[in-house]
Amino acid sequence: MSEPQALLHISFYKFVPLPDADAMAELLRELVAPLTGSVLVAPEGISGALAAPADLLDAFEHAMHHDPRLQGLFSDMPFKRSACATRPFWKVRVHRKDEIVALGVEGVTGVVPERASGNHLDPQAFRELIAQDDVVLIDNRNHFEYRLGRFKRAIDPGVGNFRDFPGYLREQAPRWQAEGKRVAMYCTGGIRCEKTSAWMQRDLGLDVYQLDGGIINFLHTLPDAERDWQGECFVFDNRVALDAHLQETDTTAHEVYNDTDDEAWRLERAQRLDSVDPKPSKGRR
Repeated sequence: MSEPQALLHISFYKFVPLPDADAMAELLRELVAPLTGSVLVAPEGISGALAAPADLLDAFEHAMHHDPRLQGLFSDMPFKRSACATRPFWKVRVHRKDEIVALGVEGVTGVVPERASGNHLDPQAFRELIAQDDVVLIDNRNHFEYRLGRFKRAIDPGVGNFRDFPGYLREQAPRWQAEGKRVAMYCTGGIRCEKTSAWMQRDLGLDVYQLDGGIINFLHTLPDAERDWQGECFVFDNRVALDAHLQETDTTAHEVYNDTDDEAWRLERAQRLDSVDPKPSKGRR
């Protein structure tokens, strides 16, 4: 009897105009059928996290880059992979949404023509930037994610939901501008920063730089990432958290969330997802 194939996790996103998001969602349901995970589809693009053995992920990535029905929309979309000890997902779903990231600011979309490439920094350039004294480093995630792990010197906006983030920025922007501060920003995979950075530059007048590919890319690229990163990186699946070398930790959902209104529902959701597993899992040890 052959051993079960090892699972890998991939994450991806691309902001690109989709004139027929419903048709795109149907096509993606066909392409992800052999996999597990979740994909969001909206008029502003797609975002997803999937898991499967390497050969199935290879086939999916090839289809996203080359399937003629996609008309080249995702031919340059990068995929980030990480190992799995715990099965991240138990089923696969494609969700049709109004936005793939709900910022909550009217008229703001992730589709920005001619986005300044210089504001996307690779991990080494980001490391050098955040060491500068005139830079304020913002964690563009929820408070419980920051609490679990963060970059050294990073500021916690203290938000319980991404929709609260713009309000925090509006309050702080005048002070940062008066102090001549540049803003460095990061999130888990880069998508939240992608949605907010252009708005921050255009509407708030901030000089903004974002970590390309987010925390996951930083930890993947730099073997000594723990020089800058402390703690663990929360991931929104059954693995719960990864260390500075992208290895799954023993942290459970119960250890991540506090007993507050902002976080109790997240624990309940994690427990519901966990209950799909027919075997005891990390979250119920």
